[in-house]
Amino acid sequence: MSKRLFAAIALVAASWAADSSVAQEADAAAGERLFRQRCGACHQIETARNGVGPHLQDVAGRAAGSVGGYNYSPALRASGITWTPETLETYLANPTAMVRGTRMVQRFNNADERAAIIRFLGIRQ
Repeated sequence: MSKRLFAAIALVAASWAADSSVAQEADAAAGERLFRQRCGACHQIETARNGVGPHLQDVAGRAAGSVGGYNYSPALRASGITWTPETLETYLANPTAMVRGTRMVQRFNNADERAAIIRFLGIRQ
């Protein structure tokens, strides 16, 4: 293989890797922006401090209704849900349909926005 051809292939491969990295950074930024806009008034992620809603630090794999010091609805406490990408996807799409009696009523109709928020929370899809 000629040196020029090898250099061209290396350049293309490097640009693909850079594009993927840039796309991941943009996606993470979109998830953070959406979280702050749509969730941040009620939920904290930087600190383990509850507000209107429970904090969402380390939400992956956590049982729903289990954060100490937060007054959950009896329905969410008794739901038996463990937060995974799939359960969060369903819950964010329509919380009251998934858990009748939950206090969270905010719906996220856009699947791409739900996915970005879930990735931002540290739960990979």
